[in-house]
Amino acid sequence: MILYFEIYKKCCTFARNINNYTFMKNKRNRLQIISEILRSTVVGSQEELLKMLSERQCEVTQATLSRDLKLLKVAKTPLSNGAYKYILPSYNKPLPTTGNSNTLIAHGAVLSLEFSGQLGVVKTKPGYASAIAWDIDNKATDHVLGTIAGDDTILVIPREGITREDILEMMNLTFSEKE
Repeated sequence: MILYFEIYKKCCTFARNINNYTFMKNKRNRLQIISEILRSTVVGSQEELLKMLSERQCEVTQATLSRDLKLLKVAKTPLSNGAYKYILPSYNKPLPTTGNSNTLIAHGAVLSLEFSGQLGVVKTKPGYASAIAWDIDNKATDHVLGTIAGDDTILVIPREGITREDILEMMNLTFSEKE
């Protein structure tokens, strides 16, 4: 009896390991498919992306897709026509410019930067704040503890010991083409 129990236990462990492997393989494939779609197609909503995944025989719930987008660090950025597009981090490039000018300010995306104490408040064009805050969070980790973004306003929270001048300098470097 004990021998049968041991064999049963090993079979259950083996089956569980296979299921976990299949799950991880499916997740990896799903993330790859999502990345391919976002690189090749303009996708403006999760509903559109769910439909495209379904067309590729990749059935997924909205909640899982939302977690996948977060895992891939996908950002939603405005297009010139007022619509939005999901983009992968490696494709989140600043707007093109000439010379050493501050690209986002030069193109009017960033309208102003003011301070209240050590906190910075960045005003942007409507719809740009989230993408710009993402840029600040990912490029200025030495200067900025974090950001909070609305539709057209960003609260910049500097790290301890960082001055207003440091933040102003960081903003110029963050938005220049020096990557």
